Amino acid sequence: MSNASAAGATPVVANRGAITACVILAVIMQALDTTIANVALPYIQGSVSASADQINWVLTSYIVAAAVMTPPSGYLANRFGRKRILLTSITGFVVASVLCGFAQSLPQIVGFRLLQGLFGAALVPLSQSILLDIYSVEERGSAMALFGVSVMVGPVLGPVIGGWLTENVSWRWVFYINVPIGALAFAGVSLFVLETKLDIKARLDWLGFGMLSITIAALQMFLDRGEQLNWFSSSEIIVEALICASAFYIFLVHTFTAKNTFVNPRLFLDRNFAVGMVFIFIIGITYLASLALMTPYLQTLMGYPVVTAGIVMGPRGLGTMACMFLVGRLIGKVDTRWLLLIGLLITAWAMYDMTGWTPDVSQWTIISTGFVQGAGLGFLFVPLTTITFATLAPERRAEGTGLYNLSRNIGSSVGISVVTALLTQNVQINHANIATYVTPFNQAFSNPAIAQAMNPYTAAGRAALDGVVTLQATIISYMNDFKLMMILSLAAIPLVLLLRKPGTPAKVDHSAVME
Repeated sequence: MSNASAAGATPVVANRGAITACVILAVIMQALDTTIANVALPYIQGSVSASADQINWVLTSYIVAAAVMTPPSGYLANRFGRKRILLTSITGFVVASVLCGFAQSLPQIVGFRLLQGLFGAALVPLSQSILLDIYSVEERGSAMALFGVSVMVGPVLGPVIGGWLTENVSWRWVFYINVPIGALAFAGVSLFVLETKLDIKARLDWLGFGMLSITIAALQMFLDRGEQLNWFSSSEIIVEALICASAFYIFLVHTFTAKNTFVNPRLFLDRNFAVGMVFIFIIGITYLASLALMTPYLQTLMGYPVVTAGIVMGPRGLGTMACMFLVGRLIGKVDTRWLLLIGLLITAWAMYDMTGWTPDVSQWTIISTGFVQGAGLGFLFVPLTTITFATLAPERRAEGTGLYNLSRNIGSSVGISVVTALLTQNVQINHANIATYVTPFNQAFSNPAIAQAMNPYTAAGRAALDGVVTLQATIISYMNDFKLMMILSLAAIPLVLLLRKPGTPAKVDHSAVME
């Protein structure tokens, strides 16, 4: 695929620009589908005659399948060839997307979304490992900037594109849109990406894979279903928690006592990789959890239509794109750890500003703060990806990228579940606290307009009062969630001190993974 330089630091790859473009397309296709279907759920629910509880399986099935199949992507690439697995994943993802669009019943669309998640899981880690291999250490920052834009901007653009397609065409086009993107990605990978060497002797550790898969699936089910079923008051949630804990215990014991295990524990002896796994987990919590909060905040509290809410959130992606390209040029010239520190501080500042928001906040404030938060992510994602894999052996990159993306996905799931659960609980707590100050003797009732509209002695007045109290309780609960993410961003600062500065580029040999 390439001939390394004498120092082994600069790979020479034909059609590198074309390879970059086609793998980025594959990543965009997968990233869009993490959120593009969310806004279409009410329309899908009506089409397949599902209840509110049942329709959530359309999202849960995709998340669980993608999470389970992310870790083995490295093994599959080594055993059958990275190009072959990437082409299979693109084809399967597109076919499953078309089948989702054709679905006529709930079991059909859930099953096809399951297939979509299974095939799409390998797209991000394999694309990332290709970019890491075809760019030198000096150029890797710019490559990771492109990769980061496709991964992080996709979830922002998803609601905008999904909302427009659903309102103006049909919810089925939320899935059909993957066909042209997938066709271009497939053609590009077929023409320009060369196959890697096969490791015929590679064997899958079925026990390790099985236990990790059960752990991930049970954890995802626990997180996605917990809030709906009131957590541990539900026997289903208790069973899922027990299965998750038991399977994870068996996985850990097996990993540290057997040979040739599914996850090589020696990967975590690389300090940068181990710290990067924790770091990206925290970023997954703060970034996608804040997106999950902003959508209902804008639509429910502020009354924005779906498309308008998406447009207002769009500049967040612009901030990410701008700073990713800026940081991509700074990598190698500025200590990567300083860039990470700047990113954490910018993110924390944006979250701090959001703790003072009310439904009266202006669109300009939402746009500007969103842009700043996106800029913070731009300063985080590229340097973190670069420094995490800078000292990892090239032959371990496919396995490493799979685990790295798994950590980000689990962080996102945990973050979304935690902030949603806290929001629900805090609304009830704050409602009770505020309600203690609502009495007929409150001085506010001396105002005739208030006394008439919110008369506590009439049913209509009590309902109006309850609405005001609920609104205030909800606003405070959102503030608390934003404050939690600010604290998490600041708490991640010590991790920067644990990262090692990468060695000189000449010490890194790329030829081991090139042909």
